[in-house]
Amino acid sequence: MAYRSKSNKKRDYFVHESSYVDKNVSIGRGTKIWHFCHILEGSAIGTNCKIGQNVVIGPNVRIGNNVKIQNNVSVYPGVILEDDVFCGPACVFTNVFNPRADIARMDEMRHTLVKKGATIGANATIVCGHTIGRYAFIGAGAVVTKNTPDFALVYGNPARVSGYMCECGIKLKFNKLSAYCVACGRRYRIKKGIVENE
Repeated sequence: MAYRSKSNKKRDYFVHESSYVDKNVSIGRGTKIWHFCHILEGSAIGTNCKIGQNVVIGPNVRIGNNVKIQNNVSVYPGVILEDDVFCGPACVFTNVFNPRADIARMDEMRHTLVKKGATIGANATIVCGHTIGRYAFIGAGAVVTKNTPDFALVYGNPARVSGYMCECGIKLKFNKLSAYCVACGRRYRIKKGIVENE
């Protein structure tokens, strides 16, 4: 049984009165859930998250701390969002690779993991069964059809690596064996083509 939020006085999180929260849902301190959302049974949302208008989460979805989900996003079963993930407006997660309306395939669900600090741009599509690496940056409108490395900037259809991003969200500059951020000064090393924190 879902409840429609009427009062936030006794809670340490906020749910707009137009949203519904099912039973057996965990919502962390400081989280704000805005207009016309539905949080389905068994889902867990961490602390200090911001859930925009018309977002659907669950059932049984795990969302970390300090996650920002913009308007018109559905986070389906099989999707895990780690801490500090940003989901842009109308980005799309799938969880069945080859759906048909008249064939039940939820037992073929493919999981998607979005790791800490990753950004998914507006209207991007994440095809199920892949991992988005730490602090990766998925460009607006991209269609992700394979795993994305840590710190990678990907865009296009299908999405391809087109550079690497700092933790602060600025594109990295490269030397032969290292990379650096002109904005915050962080430095990264490159080992076998993989970008890592120094």
